[in-house]
Amino acid sequence: MNLTGIVYRPPYEANSLLLQVTLGCSHNKCTFCTMYPDVPFRVCPMDQVEADIEEAACVCPDVTRVFLEHGDAFVLSADRLLQIADIIHRKLPRVETIAMYASIKNIRAKTDEELRQLRSAGINGLDIGVESGLDAALSYMNKGHTADEAREQLLRLTGAGMEYSFNAILGCGGADLWREDADATADLINAVQPHLLFIGTLHAEPGCRLYQDMRSGAFRECTIGQLLDEQERLLCRLDLKDTYYFGSHPSNVVPMQGRLPEQKQAMIEAVRETREQYRMYLDEYPVRGGEGSILNR
Repeated sequence: MNLTGIVYRPPYEANSLLLQVTLGCSHNKCTFCTMYPDVPFRVCPMDQVEADIEEAACVCPDVTRVFLEHGDAFVLSADRLLQIADIIHRKLPRVETIAMYASIKNIRAKTDEELRQLRSAGINGLDIGVESGLDAALSYMNKGHTADEAREQLLRLTGAGMEYSFNAILGCGGADLWREDADATADLINAVQPHLLFIGTLHAEPGCRLYQDMRSGAFRECTIGQLLDEQERLLCRLDLKDTYYFGSHPSNVVPMQGRLPEQKQAMIEAVRETREQYRMYLDEYPVRGGEGSILNR
């Protein structure tokens, strides 16, 4: 389809139809983010969206999942999302799920009834950058929500029958608050019981405030050892009934995935084994490559 600019999508949306309905991110203020630095947010015209859906109906008529682009398409009003969903289902009748990035603020702007209507229209599998359960970290990262607000809005999604990915970033508390960050994030995750838990580690590229703060020393980055310690502490505190842990992002020291609680102990052991293997590098800072991949592991 006719996508404008750099396109980002979760790894598990690799086989989804990517449909652009907005350009950029409506928040675009996160301390660590360089996704849309020079992209003014705007809403795509409906005639453009409908034309792209009609093109998709010719190119890939059997698609079953659609991912709406760009940064937080759930910012659109419920009426507009329902209109888009209606066109998708008419033109692409095999589509079962319409997913997208979302923020806590996006959810807060919709009523309970609107959330239920959206779920009935096939909108599900929201990808939400919660990042942390520690208010000090959320404030520094400029997420625009508190931990209590995240808890309230995520429980509203569950009440509407929506599944979502809780995206958490290890290291948001830095070297000084990694213990507190692990504990608070685990508490929030336990409170909301997400369908999917997406884990990465904090990294910064030139062009964001976090990159400057790391270079100046204003923000003390976690060492490799502290990232492992935080991951283990988080895993140990998780008390989940049925959540898929997706921790295969290249920024992780220990890429792994599996279902919790069944594979919890195996994951903890994997972190401990990695710590022993990397014992010569635990006090080093991660050397990053593309997408935050850790090169000195």
